Amino acid sequence: MTPRALLRVVTDDLDMVMDRDPSILSRSEALLHPTVIAIWGWRVSHGLHLRGHRRGARLVMVLARLLTGGIEIHPGARIGRGFFIDHGAGVVIGETVEIGDDVTIFHQVTLGAVGWWHDNQRPEGSRRHPKLGDRVVVGANATILGPVTVGHDSVVGAQALVIRDVPADSRVLAPFSIPNLRSSRSVAKAARPRQSVVVAGQRHKGAAVFPSW
Repeated sequence: MTPRALLRVVTDDLDMVMDRDPSILSRSEALLHPTVIAIWGWRVSHGLHLRGHRRGARLVMVLARLLTGGIEIHPGARIGRGFFIDHGAGVVIGETVEIGDDVTIFHQVTLGAVGWWHDNQRPEGSRRHPKLGDRVVVGANATILGPVTVGHDSVVGAQALVIRDVPADSRVLAPFSIPNLRSSRSVAKAARPRQSVVVAGQRHKGAAVFPSW
């Protein structure tokens, strides 16, 4: 990569952080954002991984994890442009994860496998981890497990557990809390049975009303 091309990549990374984090007001401040440290560390480790320097790649991964407060991106993961991790604490991205362009994930997100006892039975070289399409958003503490695919422009809400494919332009949301109101009218209303809701083809037995986002 030429110095001019490298400068363009660095500038694009910093501008992307400023666009998606209102608390960042300058490129110099963006240099300290966990996303920048994590993605630059991943690029170095991914390059080493592709060249067969697996121990060196692991070392860079561990150093990036320490510097970012717990963002662990396996060197083998494949990540598109414009990848953003908001806050960035406690993120896990597995070896065969594939992430499209302009994807945003929040803290404590896991893009993981379903367990070695299943993965050891898969054909060698097969994907064990999720694939996220372009412009996907994954909320805080969401967990996506196994070789599932989340389609383009989909939203996985906070606390959601995804173990099946998600079609493009879908919303997959976890059940949310309902206030325990004490008035008799509110109690009677809350006691009514709630209807199941179909989300991405699956019947969801949580709340009957979902946020509009």
